[in-house]
Amino acid sequence: MSTPQGQRASLDKQPHEVAAMFDGVAARYDLTNTVLSFGQDRFWRRATRAALDLRPGDRVLDVGAGTGVSTEELSRSGAYAVGADLSLGMLYAGKKVRPQVPLLAGDALRLPFADASFDAVTISFALRNVSDTDAALRELARVTRPGGRLVVCEFSTPVNPAFRTVYLSYLMRSLPAVARTVSSNPDAYVYLAESIRAWPDQPALAARVGAAGWGKVAWRNLSGGIVALHRAIRG
Repeated sequence: MSTPQGQRASLDKQPHEVAAMFDGVAARYDLTNTVLSFGQDRFWRRATRAALDLRPGDRVLDVGAGTGVSTEELSRSGAYAVGADLSLGMLYAGKKVRPQVPLLAGDALRLPFADASFDAVTISFALRNVSDTDAALRELARVTRPGGRLVVCEFSTPVNPAFRTVYLSYLMRSLPAVARTVSSNPDAYVYLAESIRAWPDQPALAARVGAAGWGKVAWRNLSGGIVALHRAIRG
C-alpha cells in the first residue's frame, strides 16, 4: 500500500502504512465520519454498545479505537472501557479532546494485554484494515475471558439489490468527492471506499469469526446492511 499523501492506496494493508494513513486523517476524522455517514455513525456506536450488553464493573476493550469516540460511548454503560489503536496520530488527536478516556497504542495482532483480561471486546470499522483478519479475531479471543462477548461493527453488504447498487456508486464516486471538502487527507478515503467494497459479506464474515474460536455467532444489519454487527461468545 502506498502512502496516502497524494496517491491511491492498494489493499495489501501493511501495518505501518495503515497507521500512517490514519495519522494523516486524524485531525478531522470524527467530523469527516459524521458527514460521510449522514450522522449515522452516532447510531452505529450506540448499537454497538447495546449489543455488547455491558454492565457496570465490566472491562471492555475497544480495538481500533482511533480518537476514542467509540470508547467514550462504551463507557456510558458504566463499564471500564479501554481503547487501543495502531495510529499514534489518532491517539494524540483523541487525547486532546477526550483526556479522560484511557487510550493506548496497540496492534490488533499483538495486543498488550494478558489472556482473559476483558469481559468484552469490540472492534469498529477497523477489522478490514488489519493485515490478517483471522489472526486478529484469534487475538481478540485470547484477551477475552471464557463466556465473554465480541461485537464486530463493520461496513458490510446492503441486502436490497437496488440499494446496494446506489450505495456502491456512492462509495466509489461520491464519497471521495465529499471527503475532499471535509477531510484533512481525502486521498485516504479512496482506499477506505475500496476496502469496504472488497470486504466479505455478512455470512462470510460470520464463518471467519466462528473459525477463529468464537461461538454462537450471529449478526444484525444496520442501515439496510451498510453496517453489520457480528456478535459472538468466547468458548
